[in-house]
Amino acid sequence: MDIIKSIEHEQLKNKIPELKIGDTVRVHQKIKEGNRERIQVFEGIIIKKQGGGVNATFTVRKIAYGVGVEKTFLVHSPMVEKVELVRVGKARRAKLYYLRDRVGKAAKTKENTGARIENREITIKADTAEEAPVEEAPEEAPAVETEAPVVQEVVDTVKEEPVETVKDNKEEK
Repeated sequence: MDIIKSIEHEQLKNKIPELKIGDTVRVHQKIKEGNRERIQVFEGIIIKKQGGGVNATFTVRKIAYGVGVEKTFLVHSPMVEKVELVRVGKARRAKLYYLRDRVGKAAKTKENTGARIENREITIKADTAEEAPVEEAPEEAPAVETEAPVVQEVVDTVKEEPVETVKDNKEEK
């Protein structure tokens, strides 16, 4: 593997969500404001996917307050926390640019009614920790350690007041 591919391979996420054009998704994105970090949710229809490898992107469109908003996300970005599938849509095209001209309910795709809403993930790279062979050290006889039992001392302190002060307090009330 050459140097560039090895560096790109390190940047890839282990699992990415299975995204299809026309699906309505909820994208959880990390937003950094000053020294605070929060999660912002962007829900809309996937109108296009493009690229591959580290540069793979998908564009989500929603209508907010009567204005169409499109946001492009990198699939392998560390700022994209997770992508939830809200509903499965029917699309017979690779790019749904025609939704830009539509308003209201016409700006949605038909729902694939028989489809299950499953958040499937595609495994890009297997965990390297599982594949690495573990070298076993020669076994030694386990040392027998005898520990002294730990004794905890519980001290219960009760504050005692003279009877006369308690009676005086009741009379004052």
